[in-house]
This record gives sequence, C-alpha cells and structure tokens, in this order.
Amino acid sequence: MKSDRTTRTKKYEIDMTSGTILNKMLLFAVPLMASSLLQLLFNAADTVVVGKFSGDNALAAVGSTSALINLLVNLFLGLSVGTNVLVARYFAAKQEKDLSETIHTSMLLSFVSGVILIFVGVIGAKYFLIWMGSPNGVIELATLYLRIYFAGMPAMLLYNFGAAILRATGDTQRPLYYLVIAGIVNVILNLIFVIVFHMSVAGVGLATVISQCISAGLVLHCLLTNPGSIHVELSKLHIHRDKFLRILQIGLPASFQGLLFSLSNVIIQASVNSFGNITIAGNSAAASLEGFVYVAMNSFHQAAITFTSQNMGVGKKERIVPILLRALGCVIMTGLILGNLVVFFAHPLLQLYTDSAKAVAAGTIRLYWICMPYALCGMMDVMVGSLRGLGYSIMPMIVSLIGACGLRLLWIFTFFQTPQFHSIESLYATYPVSWSVTFLIHVICFIIVWKKMSKTETAISQ
Repeated sequence: MKSDRTTRTKKYEIDMTSGTILNKMLLFAVPLMASSLLQLLFNAADTVVVGKFSGDNALAAVGSTSALINLLVNLFLGLSVGTNVLVARYFAAKQEKDLSETIHTSMLLSFVSGVILIFVGVIGAKYFLIWMGSPNGVIELATLYLRIYFAGMPAMLLYNFGAAILRATGDTQRPLYYLVIAGIVNVILNLIFVIVFHMSVAGVGLATVISQCISAGLVLHCLLTNPGSIHVELSKLHIHRDKFLRILQIGLPASFQGLLFSLSNVIIQASVNSFGNITIAGNSAAASLEGFVYVAMNSFHQAAITFTSQNMGVGKKERIVPILLRALGCVIMTGLILGNLVVFFAHPLLQLYTDSAKAVAAGTIRLYWICMPYALCGMMDVMVGSLRGLGYSIMPMIVSLIGACGLRLLWIFTFFQTPQFHSIESLYATYPVSWSVTFLIHVICFIIVWKKMSKTETAISQ
C-alpha cells in the first residue's frame, strides 16, 4: 500500500534538473497558472456578487481593502519564498534531514504568522483605512470586511506555505485540485450569504474565510499523509534555528520587497480615493480583472525560482541561463496576449462587476494604462525569480525599492501634486514606467552575478 502511495506521489513531481526545459516548465506553470486564475476567479466572485446585489458602496468597500490586505499579507507570504528555495534545493540534492527540518519549521512558522496577522488586522483595520483616506461612505463596511477576512489568516498562510512545499518538488497539480474544491464552496456561500441572507460584505468575507480553511485542510492532509520526503508529522513541528534563519535570509528581503510594492500601491490607492466613489469602484473592478493577467504571468516567476533552485541544488549551473530565457519568453507571450485581450473586451468584462456606466469608464482607463504593457511587469518578476533562485534575495529587494517603489512615490509626492499632472491617467502611468526601469536594472544585476559566479568557478577549478 505504501509503495502505491509513493508511486502516486512521485507522478506529481517534476525532475527540473534534466531533459527539455520548456516542456517541463510548461508542465509546471500551466497547473499553477490555472490554480492562480481559479483562485482569482473565485475571489472575483466576492466582488461581482457584492457589486451586483449590494451596490457600488459595498463594491468600493471590498475593492478598497485589496491594497491594504496585500500590504499586511505580503510581509509574511514573502517568507514562503525562502521555503520554496530551500525545499527545492534540498529535494533535488536528496538531503533528507535538511529537507524535513525546513518543512516542519515552515509549517509552524506559517501558523504563528497567521495568528499574528489576526491581531494586526482585526485591531488595526479601521485605523489603516482612515490613514488611507477611505471615504466615509465605505469605511464602516470596509472595516467589517477586513476584520472577518483577517480572522482566516492562519488558514491562508498554512495553505500558501504548504503549496510552496509542493511546488518545490514540481507538484502544481494537487494545489489546483484543492483550490477548485475550496473555490466552488466559496462561490456557493457567496450567493447564499449575500442573496439569500443579505449579509453584504460580511457574507463575502465569511465565505472567503471558510473556503480558505478548506484549502488549508486539504493541503495539510496531503502533507500529513505523503509517504515521500516531504512528509509532515505534527510531533516534529519545531522551529529549527539554522533553517529558520536561512528562511529569513531568503524570505525576509522578498517579504520586504512585497511590503514595499504593497506600500506604494496603498499610497496609490489613497490617491485613487481622492477621486471619489465612482473612480474607486471602477478602479476596484479593473484591478480585479488585471489580477488574472498578473497571476498567469506570475506562474513563470514561480517557475524561474523553482527551476533555478533545483538546478543550483545539484550544481547544474549551465541550465540557469536557458531557464531564464525560456521563462522570459513565456511571460512576454502571456502578458501580451492576455493583457491586450482584457483591454479589447474591457467594457463587457467591467460590466460583470458593476452596472454603473461611469464606473465602467473609470475602470477602462486603468486597464489601458496597466494591462496593455503588463508584459513588462512579468519580465521584471522573472528576473527577480531567477536572482532569488540563485540565492540572491537582498539585491532584487534593493532594486525594487529604488526602481519601482521609489519612482512611484517620487512621482506621487512631486509631479502628481501639481495641477497639470493631477489626473488618474498620470497616476496609472507610474506603473509601466517603474516596471521598465526596474527590469533593466535587474538585467544588469543578473549579468554582474553571473560573471561573479563564473569567476568563482574558474578560480576553484584552477
């Protein structure tokens, strides 16, 4: 029986250290892309249901919280990058003891982080929204939604860390199955809570928390019953100091980078809030749509991290540059095709979220500025993924601080404050400009790192 389970487990794993890169990258990325798209589709159901059945104020309340949620959650989710990199390396190198210690440290860390986020989110929700300048008409609804949402943080982080462990072995299929189950429950509960029980934002928040608990339970069950090297035993949950510090070394810069991006987005959201409820509602609907393009591209960012990490684990550095080039090619095609399809069908897609013609018009403006050049964002992320897979996490953090966040904040606090540049179009333009600059700096950094690694190898061989 155990050998049968082991065989079934191994069929989900991908050997990223040999064979054709592109085929295996697509085999890895497509299920990950599908699971991310489904997750967003189910999350979008929150926005669609509340917008259609509870009005624009409820839609604005849910939508205006996304930047703040990302700000707080990304601080801890970035640590899962450290888990992904370490598990991929130890798994490829067959270092069983290090692998087990990393997994058990990560799972306990995820739960503790989730508990911390409950207190931060529930207690600070209203203060954060006031600081962001949320309009009086939506602040009470948004506060209620945030408090319910953050009650589910332990489940969210358990799922994400567990999925990161599975991804590190090449398994992107089972997280997809778990999200399908949880997502269907989410949509059904959305409809029941909002339409039948008229719970508005409280209903979509509660549905989200329940579905997160289901996905977390499924991924935890998978790890507990896994007969292979990523098996989890509750009695072994322990913070191993050396693995914890290594996770922090790789993950904290990623967390800080996510925090900085989210902080700049919170400030941009606060600037969007200054244009009124209609613009907020249109911006929220457009942001939900562009999220589909982003997560599709992000699957190749994840592929760059995992493929690079596994090959570094077994010392196959000759595969690193081909991995990077293929990931860039895939993300460019994905960004160009999906981004421009969203722009082409902007009006009917935005009308799924709101019946307000003015909100649709406001959302269309955002889609033109962000989705058309969205491939630039994907290219930037792939470069970050490759550098992190090589073990360099601080460098992309610093580059992102200067190239993306710094530029956006500089623009908002200088030119955007002047009458001639104080427009929503001017605000959205900061995105493609910052992506372009940051991508180019990352390319330069990769070249420097690669030359440094080549010189080190040459010196060792001599």
